[in-house]
Amino acid sequence: MMSVTPTRGSLLDLPWEDILVPHILCHLPLQQLLSLQRVSKSFQSLIQLYLANMRCFDSSQIGPAIPRAAFVNLLKDNEVLQQLALQNCSEWLTDRELLPVIGQNHHLHQIQLKGCTQLSRHALVAISLSCPQLRQLSLAHCEWVDSLSLRSLADHCKALEAVDLTACRQLKDEAICYLVQKCGRLKSLSLAVNANVGDVAVEETAKCCPELEHLDLTGCLRVKNDSIRVLAEYCPKLRSLKVKHCHNVAESSLSILRSRGVELDVEPPLQRALVLLQDVVGFAPFINLQI
Repeated sequence: MMSVTPTRGSLLDLPWEDILVPHILCHLPLQQLLSLQRVSKSFQSLIQLYLANMRCFDSSQIGPAIPRAAFVNLLKDNEVLQQLALQNCSEWLTDRELLPVIGQNHHLHQIQLKGCTQLSRHALVAISLSCPQLRQLSLAHCEWVDSLSLRSLADHCKALEAVDLTACRQLKDEAICYLVQKCGRLKSLSLAVNANVGDVAVEETAKCCPELEHLDLTGCLRVKNDSIRVLAEYCPKLRSLKVKHCHNVAESSLSILRSRGVELDVEPPLQRALVLLQDVVGFAPFINLQI
């Protein structure tokens, strides 16, 4: 009687597109997958197939910084991205590298560009024209964002639910009003660290975005009590409000929100009193008091 010796299979024998890419490789860290390319030409081909079918790309998975050439090579064949996070590319990312990726990925619904200061307004216009399904966008500390590019975003991406405009200092009330008028589904909005944003923008946001849950007004020095009261009236789903360093917002205007259980980020009462004293008399003798 002949004995049958079982053949030893290989990982690469499994169907690549049906099994390996969607069910196995997707559970491995991207950095490990890139290392696999050095094993053999077959593995290199497999990883290239995976990269072309990748739905989510987060540059932080590769390390503290990703080289420009590596970024371009990784995404050159991908046309199915849904999530794109590029904060770890902020030191070198320009329109030249970003626009081709945006132009060939029309299904993006989440983009993270925090701190990408070398881009231009053309990047935001390209996003607005190529990504009609966009729902989440972070442009924090991107001072190149201006009113015209934000208008383009508002005109073409009406499904937006979360927008981070922290420290986008070119933007004024008028630009914010246009955005919220066009994007009434917003649930999360950050206008923090922008001295140009005031009551007009906050009141329009409250009236146009009834689904609003999170609003960050940290450091918006022109925001006052009246707009906070409007916010309390028109946004019943509000869960968190940040008004730290908004020295013109008093506790009286926050009381309704506080009674509803809204999470409030404000200075401690004593610190707020000291700041107000400084505004009134020009100095605060105990401003260095530990609180």
